[in-house]
Amino acid sequence: MQMQRSPDNSVAPSARTRTLYATALGSYLALIALSVLWEGWLAPAANAPPGLWLTLKSLPLLLPLFGLLHGKPYTYAWASMLVLAYLAEGVVLVYTYRAEPLSLHDVFTCALIETVLCLVFVVCAPFYARLRAIELQKTAAG
Repeated sequence: MQMQRSPDNSVAPSARTRTLYATALGSYLALIALSVLWEGWLAPAANAPPGLWLTLKSLPLLLPLFGLLHGKPYTYAWASMLVLAYLAEGVVLVYTYRAEPLSLHDVFTCALIETVLCLVFVVCAPFYARLRAIELQKTAAG
């Protein structure tokens, strides 16, 4: 995955920064896909109108998508705070449904995957934002 350079991102990122970018973006896109699949087909909420939770859960994840795709450090910083809500949901659901066996069409499995994806993003995104901001400051300073 190659980051595109724009006027505000005029310096090429280092290998470590590219790795963090790819890992964070990949986990975020996988979180969006999981959210759509989970609430749409795998384990939709039983007592809710069709599509309600799909919409309420997936739409907030689309808000920072443009900035994430363009590698904007500030967007990665605040998107990691957004993902904390999904991490909390995943942890609560894993704990609540921990007695269930593993199955693809199961809340426990989806919540476990959501928790792992959120943890990956929450760890990688701030590191990416910090490293990229330092690279951009070095370019601006000299």
